[in-house]
Amino acid sequence: MNLPVRLRFPGLAVLAAAALAACGGNDGAAARAAPEEPVIPVEVAVASLGEAARVVTVTGAVEPIRSVGINSQLSGAVLQLGVEEGSRVSAGAVLARLDDRELAAQLTSAETALEVARRTVERAERLREQAYITEAEYDRDRAAFIAAEAVRNQLRTRVGYATVRSPVTGVVLEKRIEAGDIVAAQTRLFTIGDVSTLVVRVPVSELDVSALATGDSVPVALDALAGRPLAGRIRRIFPSADTVTRLVPVEVALTGVAAREARPGYLARLTFRLRPRLGVLLVPAGAVVEGAGGAAVYVVANGRAARRTVRRGDVFQGRVEIREGLASGDTVVVAGAGMLRDGAAVRIVSSPAPPPPGEPTGAGPAPSDGEGR
Repeated sequence: MNLPVRLRFPGLAVLAAAALAACGGNDGAAARAAPEEPVIPVEVAVASLGEAARVVTVTGAVEPIRSVGINSQLSGAVLQLGVEEGSRVSAGAVLARLDDRELAAQLTSAETALEVARRTVERAERLREQAYITEAEYDRDRAAFIAAEAVRNQLRTRVGYATVRSPVTGVVLEKRIEAGDIVAAQTRLFTIGDVSTLVVRVPVSELDVSALATGDSVPVALDALAGRPLAGRIRRIFPSADTVTRLVPVEVALTGVAAREARPGYLARLTFRLRPRLGVLLVPAGAVVEGAGGAAVYVVANGRAARRTVRRGDVFQGRVEIREGLASGDTVVVAGAGMLRDGAAVRIVSSPAPPPPGEPTGAGPAPSDGEGR
């Protein structure tokens, strides 16, 4: 009788089953032994062309373009005040009146004496024409008349000083007196400022001032107007530097709307952009990896990072100039580069939007301690 093979040779079936099991087990172990390639999460940015300039930030106080201190020309009591701090005045406006009664009496006496001297010299002229008096007598009477006229004019001027007037159009910045005060001659009474134009005068290093020119636009940031920079313009650059600090005063003017929004005394931060350049290829500073072979960046394409050697330039406000080795539009790794190797697989977790074309970029701000260095 013919039996099936598995029945005639039962041991052979067992061996075959064992062999198949052994083979299957080796395949699973091999599959487990082969690790998957790690995918590294990274953040990227796009290399772009922009404007680059070294930035110097200095601070100063906002001031009127012109301030005038008004002193008393007389000593006496203050009878009347016509203004307060903040009052807008025009040239010639009355600010205060001082007691002038004593001077007024002296002026009346001087005018009377002048009238007598005038009549005397007129009579002397008629007598001289008739040869009744000598030339010397006429000259004496003429001199007396001139002297009396001078005394009258002097007293009239002093009486005018009793009415204190503004010499300029502007705003009352300071008032130091009140009605009833007794003031001495040359006592400061008021300070008037011309606020139609405001200025900020700041010191700039001699190393930087050569890059500035009269008329250059300067953004002015005020702490009192946070987030609202004003447009300023360089009004003048002083001709000499301080011999100790080597700093040159630079005056920036605020006009129009900017002058109306700012006030004298505000703290201002001025940002000077020195030697701006257009068409500079820039990447975030975090994209540049420094190593023994020099500077490099990781360029991401098709899910992999390729290490690319570059020649870097200056740093401009957190962005690095790339002079060779990269093109505009390349996607570079800005976070996670420390874990990468050439050809590593990457997964983009954040893609910052590229800056608009021509976006100005400045060098890291210089210390804002007023020294401009």
